[in-house]
Amino acid sequence: MPDVAIIFAGFAVGLIVGLTGVGGGSLMTPILIFFFGVKPYLAVGTDLLFAAFTKLGGTVSLARQRLVPWRVVGQLCAGSIPAAIATLGVLHALGPASPTVQSLMTSTLGVALLLTAAAMLYKAARGKQLRRTLPDDELAKASHARHWSLPVVFGAVIGTLVTLTSVGAGAIGVSVLLLLFPLLPLPRIVAADIAYAVPLTLVAGLGHASLGSVDWPLLGQLLAGSLPGIWLGTRLMRHTPERLVRSALSVLLAYAGLKLIAF
Repeated sequence: MPDVAIIFAGFAVGLIVGLTGVGGGSLMTPILIFFFGVKPYLAVGTDLLFAAFTKLGGTVSLARQRLVPWRVVGQLCAGSIPAAIATLGVLHALGPASPTVQSLMTSTLGVALLLTAAAMLYKAARGKQLRRTLPDDELAKASHARHWSLPVVFGAVIGTLVTLTSVGAGAIGVSVLLLLFPLLPLPRIVAADIAYAVPLTLVAGLGHASLGSVDWPLLGQLLAGSLPGIWLGTRLMRHTPERLVRSALSVLLAYAGLKLIAF
């Protein structure tokens, strides 16, 4: 029998991901651990595939709105996917359920959430409001980083972190995109963040599935809620007060991070 609480959690996280690009791992993994009692290694593996399929639905919606900067997506994937494969090799050697790996996952996840919360709160309080649209000539220029290698390097760091903790593709990815592409309009930042996370979380999630660290019935119930949620979120994205959403998310992420470090 379907668990309504799990479906609702999937819907809420999907909605937040669609609005902000953040929340797939940074919110869902702590929710699974603390509210539903899922073991950390199962929460990470399940959440990675949850993020892949949820963000695939969001990417389709955003691509139809012509908001996805595919050049940016390609550069991030060039670094993140090889890093994810290398990290999976390490997990295969150590075993995801070992106490050492589980401790590493929870502590790394907690630190990642605290750093993300701090960056997001600073951006909400002190950051400049990004323009929502740009002319085509300015848009092409805004899609180029200061150096071609920067998105690849940052992508590799995010790929490693995502494979270990399921966090980073959205939470840290948005911060990285804002840093590397400061002139890119916010809807395109969110669209790039959602789109590049699809192949990354799919590769990492399938790797975790091969280790036996995915709860398939749980995944199905989460997706039943998240796919309608992210569709709605991507539709509302252009009309949402940016600072309000980021401030609320930063508080949630900080709370989850502190809980995980003390776990």
